[in-house]
Amino acid sequence: MDQMAEQRPSELAEATAALINHIVGAIETAAVVMEPFYHLEFVGIFPALVYAAMLQALPRNTDYRPMHGRSKGNDLADGTHTRVKIDLFPEYIRHLPPQQRSVWRMVGDALCSEPVKNAFRRKLAPALEKRFGPDAQEVGMFPIPILTRDVPGYKITPHTDTHWKGITVQLYLPRDEAHTDIGTIFHDVLPDGSMPKARQMKFAPNSGYAFAVDKLSWHSADTVPAGVETRDSILLTYFVDQGPLKVLRNRGKRLGNFLLNEIRART
Repeated sequence: MDQMAEQRPSELAEATAALINHIVGAIETAAVVMEPFYHLEFVGIFPALVYAAMLQALPRNTDYRPMHGRSKGNDLADGTHTRVKIDLFPEYIRHLPPQQRSVWRMVGDALCSEPVKNAFRRKLAPALEKRFGPDAQEVGMFPIPILTRDVPGYKITPHTDTHWKGITVQLYLPRDEAHTDIGTIFHDVLPDGSMPKARQMKFAPNSGYAFAVDKLSWHSADTVPAGVETRDSILLTYFVDQGPLKVLRNRGKRLGNFLLNEIRART
């Protein structure tokens, strides 16, 4: 694959189908780790050539927009946002240069595909059933993939993720193993209420993790230190998509983010 060539629709569809098959295989063969809670750990989630193309197609800092929620509390004194994002939906990435757009359209479409979602549901079935019961495989899940960039000063304290979320996935995008110690931390919860570090993900190229969100999925991230230029990753969140309220909320969130993105692009 020419890493930076703009692809015709037929080429894009073929490349996306191949990428879906690879990701599904990576999910099916992912390591299952039981402690401190049930989660998956990935190696080689993307094909090597695709991963190289993704690194080459990483957008400029000015192409991202601020991440809201908990991230706002980490803004620096000069107003610098320590976490920014680009939603990997076609309507968001359309302002990128054509070559970058082809890469991220392929990745976004693959991550939003039914085969990938169903692979996550199968592999995370024990944890999903613990939360949703025996019909967990029937619970609707709405995928939102975002390309995120953290800079020095970003951190997030221990939390379990909101109940609106069903599955959390993070796929790391470093160029090398220079800073493997800045990955996500998983926590134990002890009877006295303390939450010591139990396991830390390795921030290594083409790796990542996934877990079903529940009351025990406590995780955090230490402050990104000054020696790190950027911590790039993809956050793929599957929001619970069951019942009119959640269905409308999920689609309204996508529409609202699109409008904010368009306003930003025009100003």
